Amino acid sequence: MTMQEPALPVLDTREAPLPHRGARIFTLAPARGAVRSAAIYLHGRGAPAEDILSLHRELGVDGMLGLAPEARENSWYPQRFIAPYEYNRASVESAHALIASLIDQLDAQGIPPSRVALVGFSQGACLSLDHALRHPRRFGAIAAFTGGAIGDADPLPRAPSDIAGTPVFLGANDPDPHIPYSRVEATARALASAGAAVTLRRYPGRPHSVFEDEIAEARAMFQIAFA
Repeated sequence: MTMQEPALPVLDTREAPLPHRGARIFTLAPARGAVRSAAIYLHGRGAPAEDILSLHRELGVDGMLGLAPEARENSWYPQRFIAPYEYNRASVESAHALIASLIDQLDAQGIPPSRVALVGFSQGACLSLDHALRHPRRFGAIAAFTGGAIGDADPLPRAPSDIAGTPVFLGANDPDPHIPYSRVEATARALASAGAAVTLRRYPGRPHSVFEDEIAEARAMFQIAFA
C-alpha cells in the first residue's frame, strides 16, 4: 500500500502589489506528520530564497511547513533599512502585503497566525520585525537574525498589543556593517513594550551571518511554541 504525502496548503502571490506580485515560493514539507504549522523564511539582500529555506531543516518541528517567498530581483527593498521610510515604502509595503496574504491564506486553510512563525536574516530579519510592528498579530514565533525595524524613526513607535504573548528571538553580531546594534535593541524594546516575550542576544566581533547558538535558541523557542 502506497503512503500518500500530506496535503500542503495552496498559496497564491498574484494579488500582492508590485514589485513583489507573483513571487515564487519555495517549500519544504514537514519531515513527519500532517501540516499543523508553518514558518515563513525571508531571505537577505541578493540571496536566493532557497538558501534561507535551508534553515528549516534546523528549526522546523514536526508538522511544520517551510515557506520561502523570493523577492523581486532578490531584494525586498532598494535602500538601507535605516533610510527614511519613504525611500523604501513601495517595496516594503508590497512585501508586507505579500506576507500578510500568505498568513491569511494559511489561516483560511486551517493554520492560524498563532501557528505561523516569521524567520529572517539581515534584510529579511528587518522585514520580519517591521512586519510584526506594522501588522501585529499573535504570531506563533519570530526569529530575526541580525535585523531591526525599517525606517529612520527614533524612537520607534509603540507597537499595538495585538502581538502580546508572541515569543521573539533577536540575535545580532556587533559591530555589523549593515545593522546598527542600537536599532536591534530599540526594536526589541518596542516589541517587549507591546507584550511580546522577547529574547535578545548580542554576539561581539562575529561576522554578518547566522550562528549555531542562535539556531539553537530559535529551535528551543520553536519546540515550545509549536508543541
